[in-house]
Amino acid sequence: MFIVNAKFLGVLKPLAGAERIIPVEQVLEELPATPTESESKVTPAQASPDQSRTSVPKSVAQDWDKSCFYISPIGEEGTEQRQHADLFLGSIVEPTLEEFGLSVVRADKIGKPGMITAQIIEHILKSKLVIADLSYHNPNVFYELCLRHVCRLPTVQIIRKADKIPFDLDQFRTIQIDTTNIFTMVPNLQTYKAEIATQVRMALKDPDSADNPVSTFHPNLKVSF
Repeated sequence: MFIVNAKFLGVLKPLAGAERIIPVEQVLEELPATPTESESKVTPAQASPDQSRTSVPKSVAQDWDKSCFYISPIGEEGTEQRQHADLFLGSIVEPTLEEFGLSVVRADKIGKPGMITAQIIEHILKSKLVIADLSYHNPNVFYELCLRHVCRLPTVQIIRKADKIPFDLDQFRTIQIDTTNIFTMVPNLQTYKAEIATQVRMALKDPDSADNPVSTFHPNLKVSF
């Protein structure tokens, strides 16, 4: 309960590969400036034509160029899969993507109201990058990964070493992370993060060269929106 509340308040953040409590003063400094009374009172006549036509405020608009969608087995609260997902997200994925200026979004962390499936598909198709965790061979993960592959968009694949990489994907780069025990995993965290960072850098440098089964066997396939 303490950890959940600390994350909600913004005083618990991933730093240098671990979750750390930061000073309240730092959290307050990072908050957006509060508009003055005169700024907050804008009449419809003062609003621009674009503002009057849209029903979604700019403040909640998604910046897809700074978004990484994390496809992962999530599981119910307290299950092994949820612990696995939280560990990979907080200790490996988020710290790695800090240097790229990308914020990581997982399906259960999408804050917008609405149909969750539609929002997941939107993140899959619009995010600048997708990292897919193939651990536990979750069917939803493979379905969502397939959508990303068909669209030939930048994707990085990871998997826990205990799971076998499926046949259709075993010829393509998938970073294996040994979770056998904490004594072998922790000393190698920096190595895993460096491997992921290398793959992210390559994927973002040339998005059109996305390497996956679809692009390999159907190189002329194009999907447009």
